[in-house]
Order: sequence, then structure tokens, then C-alpha cells
Amino acid sequence: MLSAIDQAKSSGNAGVTPRSLTANGDLALVPSKDWCSGFFPGELWFLYQYSGQEKWLKLAKTFTAFIEDQKTNGGTHDMGFKIYTSVGSGYRLTKDPHYRDVIIEGAKTLSTRFNPKVGCIKSWDNRIWKFPVIIDNMMNLELLFEATKLSGDSSFYKIAVTHANTTMKNHFRANYSSYHVVSYDPETGEVLKKQTHQGYADESAWSRGQSWALYGYTMCYRETKDKAYLRQAENVAKFILDNPVLPRDLVPYWDYNAPNIPNEQRDVSAAAVMASALYELSTYSTNGKLYRGKADLIVKNLTDRYTAGPGTSKGFILLHSTGSRPANTEVDVPLSYADYYYLEALLRQKHLADKKPVVD
Repeated sequence: MLSAIDQAKSSGNAGVTPRSLTANGDLALVPSKDWCSGFFPGELWFLYQYSGQEKWLKLAKTFTAFIEDQKTNGGTHDMGFKIYTSVGSGYRLTKDPHYRDVIIEGAKTLSTRFNPKVGCIKSWDNRIWKFPVIIDNMMNLELLFEATKLSGDSSFYKIAVTHANTTMKNHFRANYSSYHVVSYDPETGEVLKKQTHQGYADESAWSRGQSWALYGYTMCYRETKDKAYLRQAENVAKFILDNPVLPRDLVPYWDYNAPNIPNEQRDVSAAAVMASALYELSTYSTNGKLYRGKADLIVKNLTDRYTAGPGTSKGFILLHSTGSRPANTEVDVPLSYADYYYLEALLRQKHLADKKPVVD
């Protein structure tokens, strides 16, 4: 971790954060506009939360400041990934009113991408689709829920709920696996295509996408107490945990339908997101004992089998994640978001052991 901080500081561009490693083993740094920019500051906030040490607080504030300019970037749906993981974590732990203002401004910007005819927030611009919505977008709704609580403006809440409902209606198959991309007609709201961008095939189940869905609907239940979201999260969990190709260590292959299983790359990031989601879901569901046990097993296996050695991998914690196998980018590498959700899972595990709320 400190190695990553030192290299980021000396890069000549203060507004960068670590995302992965290059093919040569160098630190891959990204600007604030990159969708992964907020995860590293979020990790620093987690380290401060766990340790209480001022050095982590200072570093978290420094790297979070690099991300704040994204609060007005209306060209992306990744506002939650960038602003909520960093600034949102900072507000949760410090209650700094400046962070509150950034969260609300980010939510206002994200709301401009909502199309009421479609009932969703648009994911990407300038792609082959007219109005694409990806399952990843469920993760950005947490920013909107938080903004309603901080501002009293219910419009953010209504957009989040409408997006979650539309996604629940159109993104899922009968077995509760999720498509990656659903393309809509922005004029009529009609579903035009259901496809993939990072999965093996349009009808396959991209593993990180399934973890995004599990986490997203668990979070939506927390924020709304709508039992439909709880049932959705439980059904997604069943698809994942009962899947015949899920390895015994619960670290999935990059796609549940990848053609050469078991000779396919794993995606540790999908496992980390899954573990964090299962810890929270365990506190809401009658299947709680099962979910907590599975989360414990994932965390144990990640810790025992997938962590980098001390002083290696430029400070990254977890190895063997898969960014985009179809594009052959970031395959079998450490990724900042894998580390972020792993640390979150560890904190949630600790809170459960201490009989504290999993989400503060």
C-alpha cells in the first residue's frame, strides 16, 4: 500500500490513483475521470477506520481531494464508483460538511443521465447502443440514496428506485442471472437488445456482473426496506452459490459460462464484491447463517490463496483478478476495486464478530 502511495505521489501528476499493474509490473495510474479512481482513496479510508491512525486519515484526505472534480462530470454514470467510494467514505467517517456538499453535487450530476421514458440512468455515451444500461450501474445508486438523506431532496431516491425496478424487470433471466448490457430506445423506453461487453457471450453470466447485482439489490433493500429487493438479492445469491461451475473455494471464473472451465481465469474481484455483499445480506435474510458462512469462506480463501506477498505487487493486496477477458485487458492482475471490496468485507466481518451494524 505504501509503495503505491509513494509512486503515485512521485508520478508528476498529483491527480492520479493506482488501478492495476502494467505488463511490465509497473504501477498503472489513472486520472480522476477513470471509473476506478475512487477505490484507492476508499481503501485509505478503510485503513483509517480499522486502525484509527492519523497517517491514514491524512493520506485519505489527500487522495480523496484528487477525485472531487468528478462531481460535475456528467459524461459518465460512474459517479458512485468514483465519488461515493472516496468522498462518501470520508463523509461517513468524518461528517465533514464539505464532503456532504460534494456528494449532493455528484448526485445532481448523475441525475442528469436519467431518462424517465426508459426509467434508467444511461451508462455509456458514444458506444454502439442508443441508450445502454449495464448491471454495474446498480452500484452507483447508493450515492443517490445518500444524497436524499443529506439534502432532503427525494428526487434522488425516486430515480434510484425507478432505475432498480427497471433493471430488475429487464436485466434478469428466469434463473436470476443478469445480462451485462440492456440497450433501450431513449424515445420510447423499448428494450432493443440484451447483450454483453465484458462477458463471454450475450447469454452468458459474467461473474463480476452477478456480484454487482447481488451487492446492488442488497444495498437497495437496506435503503428502502422493499422486500422485492431482498428477494432479488436472495435469488441472485442462489444462482451464484448453487452454480455447478463455482469452484470449491468460491472464487469464480471470469464468466460462469466460459467455454474452457476449469481452464479459465478466475476473477478475484468478483469474489471480493460477493463476500462483502453476502455479509450485509446475512443481516437481513432468514438465510443469514448460510450467507455469513459463505462470506467467511471466501475471505479465508482470498487471504490464504490470493494475496500478494509482503513488499510485492506495488502494494496491491489481492492477485488474479480479471478486468475484461474479451478485450484481453487486465487479465490475471491485481485491481484496485478487488482490494477495496476485500477490505470492506474484512471490516464487515469484524463488525459482525463485534455484534455491530455491518453498515454504519
